Amino acid sequence: MAEFDTSHMTGRTAAGVRTAAIDEGLRAHMNKVYGTMSVGMLITFAAAWALAGLAVSDVPTEYQIGADKYLTGLGQALYASPLKWVVMFAPLAFVFGFSAGINRMSAATAQIVFYAFAAVMGVSLSSIFLVFTGYSIIQVFLITSVAFAGLSLWGYTTKKDISGWGSFLIMGVIGLIVASIVNIFWPMPGLAFAISILGVLIFAGLTAYDTQKIKTTYLQMAHSGDSEWLGKAAIMGALSLYLDFINMFMFLLQLLGNRE
Repeated sequence: MAEFDTSHMTGRTAAGVRTAAIDEGLRAHMNKVYGTMSVGMLITFAAAWALAGLAVSDVPTEYQIGADKYLTGLGQALYASPLKWVVMFAPLAFVFGFSAGINRMSAATAQIVFYAFAAVMGVSLSSIFLVFTGYSIIQVFLITSVAFAGLSLWGYTTKKDISGWGSFLIMGVIGLIVASIVNIFWPMPGLAFAISILGVLIFAGLTAYDTQKIKTTYLQMAHSGDSEWLGKAAIMGALSLYLDFINMFMFLLQLLGNRE
C-alpha cells in the first residue's frame, strides 16, 4: 500500500510539474505574441510619420496639407505619382503572400517579413494624416488600445468556448468587404456609418476570438516540443491581433475622428 501511495503521489507531482511548465511556456508565448505585435505597431507609426507629420516653419508651402501638418518629401513623391495605387493594395498582397508562404519560412524569416508588412501598412495608413486631425488620430488610437486590451484579456481568461464565433465573424468580414466596394461605386446615405459600426463590432469579436485561438493552439501543441513551429505560431498570432487592432482603429476613426 505504501508503495502504491508513493507512486501515486509521484505521478501527481510529475503532472503538476508538467502543468506548471506548460503555464510558464504559455505566458512566454503570449508575451512574444504581444511583443511582436507591439514592435509592428511602432514600425507602422514610424513609416506613416515618414510620409506625413506636424508642420514646421521652414516647410515649403506646396507640402502643406493642413493648419498643422505637411507631407514630407517622400510623401509628396508618393502621393503625386501612380505609386499611391501600389501602396493602397500592397498590404493585402503582403497578407496573402505571407499566409501562403509561412510554412516554407523559418521563424526568424517570418518575423522579418511581418515587420516589413508593418512598414508597408504604415505607408498605406499615412493617408489618414491627410484626412483626420492629429488630435483625433491620437484620441481614437488610445480608445482602440483600451478596448483592444480589454477584449484580448477577456478572450484569454474566459472559460467560455468562443471557437464557434469564427465562421460568423469571417462571414461578417466578407460582408464588410462587399458592402465597402458597393459603397464606393454606389454611395448610399447611412451605408458608410452602418459599415463602420459593424466593422467595430466584428473586429472587436475577432480580437477576443483570435486571442483564445492563440492560447488554445499553444496548449494543443505545447507537448510537441517543436520550438520552430511554436515560434511561427507566435508570429502568425501577432499578425492576427495586429490586423484586428488596425481594422478596429480605422473603423472607430471613421466614426469618431474629426476631419481636416
